[in-house]
Amino acid sequence: MTVRRFQVHGVVQGVGFRPFVYRTACALGLDGWVANVNGHVEGEVCGSPTAIEEFAARLRTDAPVLADVRQVRLTPGRRRPAHRGGFRVRPSAPAHADRAARELPPDAAICAACLAELYDPKDRRHRYPFINCTDCGPRATIIEDLPYDRIRTTMRRFPLCADCAAEYGDPGDRRFHAEPVACPACGPRLAWEERRGENALRAAVKTVEAGGIVALKGLGGYQLVCDAGDSVAVAELRRRKRRPKKPFAVMVRDVETAAQLARISGTEHATLISPARPVVLLTGRRRHGAPLLAPEVHPGLARVGLFLPTTGLHHLLLDQLARPLVVTSGNLSAEPIAVDDAEARRTLAGVADGFLTHDRPIRARYDDSVVQLTGRTTITVRRARGLAPAPLPIEGREPVAGAGAQLKHTFTLAADGRAHLGPHTGDLADVATYEAFRTSYEDLKRLTGVEPVAIAHDLHPGYLSTEWAKAQSPRRIPVQHHHAHVAACAAEHGVRGPFLGIAYDGLGLGDDGTLWGGEILVADLSGYRRVGRFATAPLPGGDAAVRHPSRTALGHLLGAEALGTPRPFPWLTSPFTDRLDPGEVAAVRAMVARDVRCPRASSAGRLFDAVASLLGLADEVSYEGEAAVLLEAAAGGEHAVPLAHRVVRAQGMWVYDSTATLADLLRRRLDGEPVSQLAAAFHQTLATVTADLVARAVADGAPRTVCLGGGCFVNQRLLTEVRRRLRALGLRVLAGGQVPVGDGGISYGQAAIAAARLAGER
Repeated sequence: MTVRRFQVHGVVQGVGFRPFVYRTACALGLDGWVANVNGHVEGEVCGSPTAIEEFAARLRTDAPVLADVRQVRLTPGRRRPAHRGGFRVRPSAPAHADRAARELPPDAAICAACLAELYDPKDRRHRYPFINCTDCGPRATIIEDLPYDRIRTTMRRFPLCADCAAEYGDPGDRRFHAEPVACPACGPRLAWEERRGENALRAAVKTVEAGGIVALKGLGGYQLVCDAGDSVAVAELRRRKRRPKKPFAVMVRDVETAAQLARISGTEHATLISPARPVVLLTGRRRHGAPLLAPEVHPGLARVGLFLPTTGLHHLLLDQLARPLVVTSGNLSAEPIAVDDAEARRTLAGVADGFLTHDRPIRARYDDSVVQLTGRTTITVRRARGLAPAPLPIEGREPVAGAGAQLKHTFTLAADGRAHLGPHTGDLADVATYEAFRTSYEDLKRLTGVEPVAIAHDLHPGYLSTEWAKAQSPRRIPVQHHHAHVAACAAEHGVRGPFLGIAYDGLGLGDDGTLWGGEILVADLSGYRRVGRFATAPLPGGDAAVRHPSRTALGHLLGAEALGTPRPFPWLTSPFTDRLDPGEVAAVRAMVARDVRCPRASSAGRLFDAVASLLGLADEVSYEGEAAVLLEAAAGGEHAVPLAHRVVRAQGMWVYDSTATLADLLRRRLDGEPVSQLAAAFHQTLATVTADLVARAVADGAPRTVCLGGGCFVNQRLLTEVRRRLRALGLRVLAGGQVPVGDGGISYGQAAIAAARLAGER
């Protein structure tokens, strides 16, 4: 008889792992026990050596669907086993301080078994909105402390009834040690004013049917819901939420309904039905006759964000309404999503016509995740509910933190080779979002046990994340914005040596004090050097130019960096300038001439803005990236001849002279070439230019592994064209997958750089 202790590390709490261990041990005839300890699972088995080896192998290969087993360790046990005569699940050991970072499970959408019970009139959980089991339901949003047991979640407020307690204690039941388990007799209840249960649900349904807006308490925060086919309702939601044009996500009942609205590949289908249930950006179908979605849902865009129900409550609502629903973040524009009931009623009182709520508290704020598929590659736009805070690999053992950027903010905590991206905060623009970030950071730090010895932050002194980092006591490590972008991609893919980084985004402060955004870097995780860039152009009025692409376009036409191409002649620019306000043009002309409030930027994102304005697609925008999104939509599936372009040598770098491109764009537009073809031509031009810059850098000795980063690579057409051309050069091309390619991935890149620099000092 052999006795062995075992430890299992990874995402193994809150995913049905102890019941799985129990069933596995019993099937192999092993005695012993299992328990949650801190953030891992450990226990003891007693039996034949062959059975124990098989036991360890099954823990690695047959784990529950929501588990992520990173390590299974067997060590000699005591000569006399601590438990004989069967196998049992022990109460969790109390948390204790150690250096091992703890790993938290993300929330998971309702599983097929629970969905079947939801619709079974004979089941005692028939139509119970909060149905769940070990394979689904809330996790990260209800955990108050570890080890993960019911008494350390927000479900501790709901004592189990006799029936649920029997399931919870039955090793053969699907709800054995399912911590959020509940039923109508003992669990959370729906509420709408004084109405409860089914009456509350009916009130919400009637409100949406009448064209109203409902604030619904979801898994990770409140959501705003209305009929996605009702133009008046969607327009009113935009007005009340102060969100003029940014597209809304749409929840549909099933994949069949989604297929009526958008073209869905096999990979996109698998992503839609995955336990994470993210919003998936899909290419919409053109419909003859009345559209199923109001045009106000995604104005001017070909793509639409669709996702499937995540909870029993969402299923019940969609069943009764039998139509697609706008389901968007429960907040005012630029504010954090509401999680507290009183806070929701205060902030959303002027938005919602009623509140469909419940009495289970939300412990942590998690918005909906957003992804898109480019071929078979998943590009994460927002890593949130269903994905975060599941850990990602990272080199380095020392505990570090990444403070993140300003837009699309996240933070990262990392230790022992694992990085935990915190929830998506939004844009750190005011006190509310800043406090949401601070609260999330302290909570996740406590839960993971990561106490950073260093905090990495952006170079920009005006970012609230930078100000926060500088106020902390650990060592501070400044990290250049675009180095963090490409480092995030490299770290996710385990690139250990030097690589060539391409960082295309809106703006980031360079180490020379100027604004960057179209960068070619030779880098590793410790440092970088700039080997290529886009030409600089003034941003008249600074932030005002970001909000007004017409100003960015004027900056390019009037003051682009002189690299040998003459500026466009007035007869080419006058069709553009003549449609603008003459006073605005005169003011910008004077600002550029005198170099007053005109910071220069080498930004790919701002070049997108300029082209969108020159083509008449967007002179003013209401959200970051709007002009670029409209330009991509205008390009559609068009094929076109690339625009003129030049790459020159300047200041020891290869530089893209964009003036030639803009002059050709204006000339071809004046000749009557359609906007769609010119939009497509611009995308092809940038891909060609990128390949040219990279080829020259490689010829100069740059590495042949290329890492893509920055928000511009959310653009499917740009990513596809760039990747195709670089692969044709025989290069290895990597893009972010699980880590957001935009500023939401900056904190992960910062943490990877901090860890590498600390390791290099040892």
